[in-house]
Amino acid sequence: MQVTFTKEAIEQITPKLEANKNRVLKLKYDTEGCGCVMSGVTVLWLVKEPEEDDVKLETNAVPLFVEKTKMVFLEEQITISFNQSANCFMLKSPSQILNPRMSLLVK
Repeated sequence: MQVTFTKEAIEQITPKLEANKNRVLKLKYDTEGCGCVMSGVTVLWLVKEPEEDDVKLETNAVPLFVEKTKMVFLEEQITISFNQSANCFMLKSPSQILNPRMSLLVK
């Protein structure tokens, strides 16, 4: 899986990583309250440590962890950008927008 952060996304993530030096960045496929696993929503989390089934992905910016079992819901090439007007991140692939309003949460 190839993950690319845009310049704007890196500019938004860097201060949060510096303020939370003891945490790592995770792309979480969150199914809490969604009804079923097929209705999940992607979100960025800053977590204390990766979980046992997390896979570390190298990116053009910082390492990103993803649950191995949830990688099936993502595409081979994804880009994480930042939308200034909406003040949120966007997850997209060459063929679709996976989440137009993605949050970054400290867990």
